[in-house]
Amino acid sequence: MRWRALLLSAVVLLLAAAALLLPVKESVRAALGWMASHRESSGLAFIGLYVLATVCMVPGILLTVAAGAIFGLVRGVVLVSVASVLGASAAFFVGRTLARGWTERRIAAWPKFRALDGALAARGFWIVLLTRLSPLFPFNLLNYAYGATAVRPRDYITGSWLGMLPATVLYVYAGSAAASLAQALAGGALAGRTAALLLVLGLAATVAVVVLVTRLARAQLEHELAA
Repeated sequence: MRWRALLLSAVVLLLAAAALLLPVKESVRAALGWMASHRESSGLAFIGLYVLATVCMVPGILLTVAAGAIFGLVRGVVLVSVASVLGASAAFFVGRTLARGWTERRIAAWPKFRALDGALAARGFWIVLLTRLSPLFPFNLLNYAYGATAVRPRDYITGSWLGMLPATVLYVYAGSAAASLAQALAGGALAGRTAALLLVLGLAATVAVVVLVTRLARAQLEHELAA
């Protein structure tokens, strides 16, 4: 167990150093350009980039959409799902160790999150799942905030993975659809119109499902806040 703790500490320190020393946004743009030219072999590089961006609190939506355009729907969802959980977990442990003081100060000025803090020990998985599904809480700050609470790591990780999955599918699908539409339009007007119709219908259906899930989660989360 001790070697695992040492390994985790080393990873956290490397991520924190990278967040302080690297020009992250510029590096993200350059890296995505390289991945688009090496899509068959750049999956692990994408995961590493996503984890670093998450720890540095760079919004993940652009990376998620880019994954769909570069890797396609299925592979993009798998890569983003793995990367987002690893990134959220890394930020969680940074918030629990190196950045705990900063995290606790941010939570103190965040009334909605403080209202949920007392329920995390008993219903950690449920609360994490709802906050991931609901737009009431910003994703990047939430990663650090949970690190300063009593939530168990396994509840945080599983709740985060399931809660982030609907939005992951939506944004990856959007990126994949945009890339597929561009290819279809290049193949001819008729093929382009047919492909565009199918892609729009599929995207609309995906959006409808995600919006429904989000609304249900928000209503339940507001009930938890009221309680």
